[in-house]
Amino acid sequence: MRTLYFLIFITLLNHCVFAGTRVSVSLYAIHLQATPFTVGVLMALYALLPMLFAVSMGRLTDRIGWRAPMLVGSVAIAAGAILPFLWQNLLALYPTSVLIGSGFMMYQVAAQHILGYIGRPEDRPMNFSLSALGFSVSGFIGPMIAGFGIDAFGHVATFAALAAFPLVPIAVLGLNKLHLPRPHAHAPPPDPGRSVVDLLRHRELRHVFVASALLAAAWDMFTFAIPIYGSRIGLSASSIGLVLGSFSAATFVIRGLLPAISRRLTAWPLLTVSLATAAAAFLLFPLLERATFLMAVAFLLGLGLGMSQPMVMSLLHNAVPPGRVGEAIGVRMSLVNMSQITMPLLFGALGTVLGMVPVFWATALLLSAGSLYARRRR
Repeated sequence: MRTLYFLIFITLLNHCVFAGTRVSVSLYAIHLQATPFTVGVLMALYALLPMLFAVSMGRLTDRIGWRAPMLVGSVAIAAGAILPFLWQNLLALYPTSVLIGSGFMMYQVAAQHILGYIGRPEDRPMNFSLSALGFSVSGFIGPMIAGFGIDAFGHVATFAALAAFPLVPIAVLGLNKLHLPRPHAHAPPPDPGRSVVDLLRHRELRHVFVASALLAAAWDMFTFAIPIYGSRIGLSASSIGLVLGSFSAATFVIRGLLPAISRRLTAWPLLTVSLATAAAAFLLFPLLERATFLMAVAFLLGLGLGMSQPMVMSLLHNAVPPGRVGEAIGVRMSLVNMSQITMPLLFGALGTVLGMVPVFWATALLLSAGSLYARRRR
């Protein structure tokens, strides 16, 4: 268990930067008079290269293991976070988004891959639940550091502070201090004729991929839309950070309860509830302007979405053919990032023309349809 906890800890540090800079990039861009569409482009850039190369990265981890992708990814995250400190211009945020998004993809594909191989197969739900708890902590800390750091020290200094977080993962991985099982130790040799299409044709995996993309889109739209909406209604950076932090606090609470909940409900009913709860939250957001009410709805959204990721990853690991776990994680990440590119661009343009209310309600409609889709998988 010590190895699992240490892996979760260094992942938490990298995810703090990913979550924190998404807020910092949005608020710094708005501070520099960027439009919602420009903010949408910056958020989409976090997902562009991950969409294109996640499958290749998954295959690479199937072939060479986890350490090199995790190390290179951590270095890219640190480089992306320090760039706005060195180059104080709106243009700096474009390579920052690309470097941090791509670096975290490299790290995360390998980390999610190896989590399924720590302990026994029956330990996977617990492994992914503990990992998800770690993400809840970093998802809370990252936006809070961004919000309060910006109010206290300014945008540029906040980027510099966040850039220090990946130094620990870089040291641990560079010195080879984290010893984990090789993910492909008992896998059959790869079939040179295999294709991603084979995984998409796999009925159970296809359902997991669709649900995963919808849930990730909801998560990403919350992170994208709240800084813009909060700025428009006059909230301070720290108040916006508190709204985002309330969401992450709720994910921590629900993931702590998830082992008990999962004994009563199986994965697909839980995913149905998750999507329906997210739809209700997005319906409510544009009706509220007080930070305390927004925090309450963000907490509700966190309860809904927080239960989804451990269930999705457990379903994926159980359904994927032997020797293709990394590739399947890559396919999932590509689809997730495709959604994360199209949604901010589409809704950023919509928000620029019509305001944020249609953005929230269009997302609610999409998630309602997703809930009906998941319900048929029961």
